[in-house]
Amino acid sequence: MSGSTGVTVIVLAAGGGTRMKSKTMKVLHPIAGRSMIGHVLTAARMVEPTRVVAVVGHQREQVGAHIQQFDPSVTLAVQETQEGTGHAVRVAVEALGGCTGTVLVITGDTPLLEGESLREFVAAHHASGDAMTILSGVVDDPTGYGRVIRTGGGVTAIVEERECSEDEAKVREINSGILAFDADFLTDALARLQPHPHKAEYYLTDTVALAVESGLGVGAVPIDDWRQTEGANDRAELAALGAEKNARILNHWMSEGVSIMDPATTWIDVDVTLSPDVTLLPGVQLLGATTVAEDAVIGPDTTLKDCEVGAGARVIRTHAELAVIGEDALVGPFSYLRPGTSLAAGGKIGAFVETKNAVIGRGAKVPHLSYVGDAEIGEGTNIGAGTIFANYDGVAKHRTVIGRHARTGSGNVFVAPVTVGDGAVTGAGSTIRRSVPPGALAVSGGPQRLVEGWVFRRREGTAAADAAREALAGDPGVSEEPGDEGES
Repeated sequence: MSGSTGVTVIVLAAGGGTRMKSKTMKVLHPIAGRSMIGHVLTAARMVEPTRVVAVVGHQREQVGAHIQQFDPSVTLAVQETQEGTGHAVRVAVEALGGCTGTVLVITGDTPLLEGESLREFVAAHHASGDAMTILSGVVDDPTGYGRVIRTGGGVTAIVEERECSEDEAKVREINSGILAFDADFLTDALARLQPHPHKAEYYLTDTVALAVESGLGVGAVPIDDWRQTEGANDRAELAALGAEKNARILNHWMSEGVSIMDPATTWIDVDVTLSPDVTLLPGVQLLGATTVAEDAVIGPDTTLKDCEVGAGARVIRTHAELAVIGEDALVGPFSYLRPGTSLAAGGKIGAFVETKNAVIGRGAKVPHLSYVGDAEIGEGTNIGAGTIFANYDGVAKHRTVIGRHARTGSGNVFVAPVTVGDGAVTGAGSTIRRSVPPGALAVSGGPQRLVEGWVFRRREGTAAADAAREALAGDPGVSEEPGDEGES
């Protein structure tokens, strides 16, 4: 037996996953913001392995690229033909040029797997001195799983369900597919494996019989939380694992002091960070690497992806991505914060406001019905309702800068590039095409023009004309006859 205690991890990710009926490989399907194999690789790193090798096969370009983007230190081994788990592990060992110490074999579609569980399993294997150890589980319904067969306490076989005798089928201890080996034994056993006649595949579980034949010990360590070893073969199983993963994430954050009003409608990705005394109202999705500071209230009906929310902020019925929301800021309802939005402390982005590449200063407000794109708004400034920052000229994007403590009127259009100085004011309905100096008032457009009687000449016979005539008849100071065009 090898004297080294170094750990090599082999991740099996070559299967086709045809039951998913997807152009995306099974192990790449996401759960809680991370691919299934991403969850497995994260757990594997907890055993502090000397090397990690992933066996890829079907759509190897897609799977291999994803794995190396997620963890560039992982070695890829290609299983050209799908000849079973024993063959896959042999391909991995050959890709590494051999192994020493302990070899941990795990499957790539077990997203609930926790690193601490793997650490405990590897420690139990080392303590046992056995040639191999099985991570097993005791379940009420073992249907579909290989049974762990013990004789006198020691494991003597793993029997696949279709090969079980009547008595073996009643065994409730099952094989998870996660195995730990002494590297010397594994190297020898892989060379001795024989293909099964009905499928012409090499089963890694046949190493149990080879160990027993050689007089070597085989152990099994039941895991209390069996669901950690569950995989997903189709979309229904994927959804079930996703719901379970989310429930575990929610329970973790509630145990850390986060209030979640309705767990049934709240979804949190695994890389989200929350502080104590955050409150999540119904219908909230926190995705990517979102962080939320203490006393912030999110929701209801809010989706934040890769956002940063400051302490005490309030975000209501909002969709935001790659945005920063400062402490004590107010966002929503029905706001859309696109990438590059930064709202400083005490600021406001109100109802039906869309922002993009917008820096909104401390205490500044964009209260309602506005589009703010490629803009900078200074401290304490108020943007009037219905304002448009016209940032695109058909060829290029341009930037608008509004100074500190400015007041812009309702219905303004800022035609970028343009600057409005500190303390300046713009009139309602103005189109601002030229820069406005600090402290100035900018208005556009001429005096209001009235064309009296226009509706009688152009809309006679309509409800509008009838209503106007009735109104004029009821006002003795106004002529009922249509007048000429004119101005006032």
